Amino acid sequence: MSYVLSCCSTADMTEEYFKQRDIHYICFHFELDGQQYADDLGKSISFEAFYQAMEDGAETKTSQVNVDEFINYFTPFLKQGKDILHVTLSSGISGVYNSAMIAKSTLEEQFPNRKIYIVDSLAASSGFGLLMDGAADERDKGKSIEEVRDWLEENKLKLNHWFFSTDLTFYVKGGRVSKTAGLFGTLLNICPMLNVNDTGHLIPREKIRTKRKAITRIEELMQQHARDGLNYNGKCFMSNSACYEDARAVADLIEKHFPNIDGKVVINTIGTTIGSHTGPGTVALFFWGDTRTE
Repeated sequence: MSYVLSCCSTADMTEEYFKQRDIHYICFHFELDGQQYADDLGKSISFEAFYQAMEDGAETKTSQVNVDEFINYFTPFLKQGKDILHVTLSSGISGVYNSAMIAKSTLEEQFPNRKIYIVDSLAASSGFGLLMDGAADERDKGKSIEEVRDWLEENKLKLNHWFFSTDLTFYVKGGRVSKTAGLFGTLLNICPMLNVNDTGHLIPREKIRTKRKAITRIEELMQQHARDGLNYNGKCFMSNSACYEDARAVADLIEKHFPNIDGKVVINTIGTTIGSHTGPGTVALFFWGDTRTE
């Protein structure tokens, strides 16, 4: 193709997946007890080691891709005569969209004959990944870079994100759950149910008591919001932070109740950038459905 389809590593898909779909990516960064790493899909440090360190009390800090990194990443593609369609992590979570836009403006002066398009995904983790999967499908149909960009803008709010956590520690640390709510939530075994709204922000929606009920409830929410309900025939992606069995339990319910789903539920790992804020114990579910609102 005459253009490159690209995203951030925070789409939380595997290296094999990105290679198979011909999707390029640029890495975020994080610190673990002061040591710097790239969020490179578990290559610099395994996901198991990362989440174990968090459970053991390690401090984490994340940093987005900066302007210079984007310039260095985009330039080789432009020198090859390729146009670029890059999709960023949600602006409701990170300022990376602004960095990409500044890099775009700088490079357009150096490469006036090339096209650079930046799209704010308003998505995160493997929901971001599912959006990229759809964009790759459109590209593979022979669509132009503008047609794929327009498809992304028209469809990104139809990508539903629902997730729950069995461990509120890092939601409290990040300020998404108050200390008081975190204390009572832990004592009462409450699993908050959250989603991503139309501005790409994480919003608490329900308080579910016990993990077993949360597993059932998140699948019920898919029944309510998926395109065509139980006749949903699209793909379904999930991600989890060191709680694969919980994610598998949700996937089993989905595969049982949605007979027309496109393939099996794909379960990925929440990467180190998103995982630095969720900590272990988060199960996330992504599918095509109702247009997101506030």
